Amino acid sequence: MFRIPYQSLRGPDSDRIRYVAAPGGTAADIAPSVLRLLDDVDDEEMIYWCADDKYPIQLVTDKIAALMLYVRQSSEISGLMFCRCRVTLERPDLALYPREWPTPSGDILLERRAWYQIWIHQFLKAKVLRYFFSSMPDSVPSAKAMDTLKNDIIKLADHRLFVTKENFAVFGESTQNGRMTRNCYDSIRNAGIELPQKYRRPSRKRVTMGKL
Repeated sequence: MFRIPYQSLRGPDSDRIRYVAAPGGTAADIAPSVLRLLDDVDDEEMIYWCADDKYPIQLVTDKIAALMLYVRQSSEISGLMFCRCRVTLERPDLALYPREWPTPSGDILLERRAWYQIWIHQFLKAKVLRYFFSSMPDSVPSAKAMDTLKNDIIKLADHRLFVTKENFAVFGESTQNGRMTRNCYDSIRNAGIELPQKYRRPSRKRVTMGKL
């Protein structure tokens, strides 16, 4: 079931969707909103963390489904990202430990040293998100500032986060500097979704993560 926070506008709940009232609507309310979503979730439950400023373009679903089954059965893994890009691809010496961890299906996992790419869609145990957002300061000037603030949060030793050595997903960013990206605009138009008036003039920039 997807849990979606809202302030005033919400859709109908269903078997797959539950809307959760969230506080405020400022950057400082982001952490309390996430914690509200996690209210009744067990610490050890593995969830699909999907921040709303990223969206999937391509997913190798059979691989991701097999990995999801594996991580849900593993007590050692607290998180798994299946989109290897940016710092985890370009600077493995900075972002990753050198040891390789094979899965029963033959895929290779690499352990992440810190919170790199925590905003990309991935599987995370509830305790990781609960600790991460509980550690954010009360005063957050902007959502973008959280990407810097995260570097001050010490990742606990038993919060072991991994990424697949091979990339199995492509994600897009929906907006940049307050304007909708060209790739998001095209995706929405192709899906037949009506665009809000303020997003009908997108930027020319395309921002994607991961290559298959």
